[in-house]
Amino acid sequence: MAKKEEDEAKIRQIAELMEIVIRDTSIPKNVRKTVNDAKEKLLTNDEIIQRTSTAVYMLDEVSNDINMPAHARTQIWTILSALESIRE
Repeated sequence: MAKKEEDEAKIRQIAELMEIVIRDTSIPKNVRKTVNDAKEKLLTNDEIIQRTSTAVYMLDEVSNDINMPAHARTQIWTILSALESIRE
């Protein structure tokens, strides 16, 4: 049970990181929308593995956007890394 609570705490922290990206107006709107959609999926009551896998897939797709500023790409990679650590 402790592992699940620990993972939920990590998910809340990741959602906060995602919120920073969502509020950054220097990031293209389509990227912010995808990050927001991934965050909403992450905060549902589905199984943790399903939530994190879906969010990773969504963020991985958008991380290759050519219009994304370098700092935003770094933030997304940080979020992806954190999500991957939950999945394992």
